[in-house]
Amino acid sequence: MLKWAQAALSRRNLLLGGGAATIGATSICATRTVAQEGHGNHAAGAKPQGFAAPSHQTAHGAMITVGTVDNERNGFDPTKLLTDWYTGTVSTLPDGRRLRSFEIVAEEKEIEIAPGVMFPAWTYNGRVPGPAIRATEGDRLRIVFKNYGSHPHSMHFHGIHSARMDGIPGAGVVGPGEEFIYDFDAKPFGCHLYHCHALPLARHIHKGMYGMFVIDPDPARHPDNAEVAKSRLFGSPENAEWQEMAMIMNAFDTNFDGENEFYACNTIAHCYAKEPIKVVKNRPVRIYLVNVTEFDPINSFHLHANFFDYYDQGTTLTPTLKTVDLITQCQAQRGILEFSFKDHEPGAYMFHAHQSEFTELGWMGMFDVVEELA
Repeated sequence: MLKWAQAALSRRNLLLGGGAATIGATSICATRTVAQEGHGNHAAGAKPQGFAAPSHQTAHGAMITVGTVDNERNGFDPTKLLTDWYTGTVSTLPDGRRLRSFEIVAEEKEIEIAPGVMFPAWTYNGRVPGPAIRATEGDRLRIVFKNYGSHPHSMHFHGIHSARMDGIPGAGVVGPGEEFIYDFDAKPFGCHLYHCHALPLARHIHKGMYGMFVIDPDPARHPDNAEVAKSRLFGSPENAEWQEMAMIMNAFDTNFDGENEFYACNTIAHCYAKEPIKVVKNRPVRIYLVNVTEFDPINSFHLHANFFDYYDQGTTLTPTLKTVDLITQCQAQRGILEFSFKDHEPGAYMFHAHQSEFTELGWMGMFDVVEELA
């Protein structure tokens, strides 16, 4: 049988609950959001039945995992990952420049990627994805990388640096129990990626060794677009107005046959469908989006009932695409999405991959748009 046909049958069995790794994956698990409270469409005087009125979840056939993942055991919470920026320890170099120092540890760890489904991951700092490293254009970066795993590992940064800092064999790949210091300037500004570049590459990436690497623009270097640059500069008053989120699209091959069984945003299947992301309608939203899905040529992001501007790679201060509701990314491609719900009524608005299979196997979530946070 052709490989694609075998994969289709295997994934169909997963959706129908026939796979050993599935815990009732086709059952309904409706979630009531803050914005839905008081907005149900039950008859006047009728008592709610404990679940939301027909929602986007049922619109996609109620294909959603049942149960909850133990975030405490995992050591990371996908909701907290959205805003958990690792800005390092700041000091001043003799020449007056700012130095940001980071410590990253590679370690092996079993994580739960869907209720009852465990995955033997290779991690940075015990989480998948690894820490979302954030710096400012022109900073000197110093990343102390320690390998506590049983295989050689590295950190390859998508940025500009010398060859000896590239994180490839002979230039920053370290063996078990060893360490390496990556030292380079933060440039160019944008939404970037880091990942292990040890061989075999597909295995190291798929097992979880990747993370986001954001370099904010220095407004002083971009006088023609200073206001936009200020809005991206973490910690500035202009940036505080934005609701920023770090999202990494990923997937997991649980039986190691080269085909994914689960898809997700920030690792946990359907996590943002079960716990929708609260968004204040009058504040703009900025998503730093990275695709590290292995074994599939592309992934995508589709926003329901709204449109966004897109900055491919994040290396420009003007949009590369305006007023779109869908973008596709190949592996390692990334960008910045900007949009607002200010003209919308409160409610639950879906986002997901527009490959239906990815959606049904875990890559789907909701924005819970509210007037203000409680």
